[in-house]
Amino acid sequence: MSERAPTCVVAEDEALLREALVEQLRQAWPALQIVAECEDGASAVEALAEYRPDVAFLDIRMPGLTGLEVAAAAADASPHTRIVFVTAFDQYAIDAFERGAVDYLLKPIKSERLAATIDRLQTRSGNNEAAALAALLERLGPTLAPGRPRDNAPPPLTWITASAGRETRLILVDDVAYFRADNKYTTVVTAEGEALLRTPIRDLLTVLDATTFKQIHRSTIVNLKAVAGVVRDDSGRGTVRLKSRPETLPVSAPFMALFRHM
Repeated sequence: MSERAPTCVVAEDEALLREALVEQLRQAWPALQIVAECEDGASAVEALAEYRPDVAFLDIRMPGLTGLEVAAAAADASPHTRIVFVTAFDQYAIDAFERGAVDYLLKPIKSERLAATIDRLQTRSGNNEAAALAALLERLGPTLAPGRPRDNAPPPLTWITASAGRETRLILVDDVAYFRADNKYTTVVTAEGEALLRTPIRDLLTVLDATTFKQIHRSTIVNLKAVAGVVRDDSGRGTVRLKSRPETLPVSAPFMALFRHM
């Protein structure tokens, strides 16, 4: 780390666990400046792009974007950030971590294990971690599939009830092209038109199938099955073309990593 105070982003969707980790970090590493505490993957990507922190602690399983996807986006948005994954017990994942240079913390986080991680961050160079992270993401990708639900999570949403004027529509989720934030509500857009859903867009991330629906902007979740193509401009931002709609959708630069292999 440089002589200035090191900076950090913490991303964990469970509030109590996030607060506990932040408090542990403050006690174990007083000099560390926690510049953002994120409750989902999308806000973590934006925080990484905005602050370009020295370190990011990323929960692997979060609604919308997983920690793995956030780390992949960080390779473009904040390439010098050193990643520490936070994970519940998954032996395959732990074996993969222990063979590589990327660190991890196992829930519940023990103080001595956190201290060892901090020591590693403070005393070892991160020069070899980019290649190790890329190899780890490649190895873990098929096993820790994006959006794989928690053991106690309900199945993904199949139908939604939305309003169009005085009419109430029952919409098959697979027919949705994208969701767009609309103040406290969400606009549901299909090939046939628009309807209003009385659910904030962030709450949808916890109930949609995250292998199909991806947040591409703070205000937009797109159905990947409805995407016809993606174009990147010189600034790194992108534009999504849809199969069944004439409009295009902006993709924030940090989220373009989601389309790297499309």
